[in-house]
Amino acid sequence: MKVIETRLPGVLVFEPKVFGDARGFFMETWSRQRYREAGITQNFVQDNVSASCKGTLRGLHFQHPKGQGKLVQVYTGAVFDVAVDIRKGSSTFGLWYGVELNGEKRNQMYVPPGFAHGFYVLSDTAMFSYKCTELYSPATEGSILWNDPEISVAWPLDGEPLLSDKDAISVPLNQIPLDRLPDEEFYA
Repeated sequence: MKVIETRLPGVLVFEPKVFGDARGFFMETWSRQRYREAGITQNFVQDNVSASCKGTLRGLHFQHPKGQGKLVQVYTGAVFDVAVDIRKGSSTFGLWYGVELNGEKRNQMYVPPGFAHGFYVLSDTAMFSYKCTELYSPATEGSILWNDPEISVAWPLDGEPLLSDKDAISVPLNQIPLDRLPDEEFYA
């Protein structure tokens, strides 16, 4: 497995080894030992799958407290996946990193607790998997405006994105009360 560090501390991209032949392929999607060696020390407690059509944008979502680390992967299709550092006091606060995840390359991204996460569907459909370090907590969830001008994510849009009602009314990061955001050390 190849591990790629990004400009955001703790945000990692994985390129697992894929063994294929005329019958199909085999790959390991999770191994506690290998991923711990790469720096993911939290335990995963919940797995989620979403299916979305082209043009769907989900995010930018976070939880605090009870922040979720997420190991994300696309089984079919392709998405542009984004992590945003929302940890107060961090030298990379408000910065984002994005990567295309797709079912052919079978790459993964780890988004640590303390970061907002979102993705945009590039293919006709996409089957997206989340392996989470914390249970979903509606009482502690938050959402940042997907096109916040101060964050300036370079989404590879093809027209107006399809948004949930919740995502359509999200606010910019600078309008979220500071007590709703984690300190840099909170999830260390």
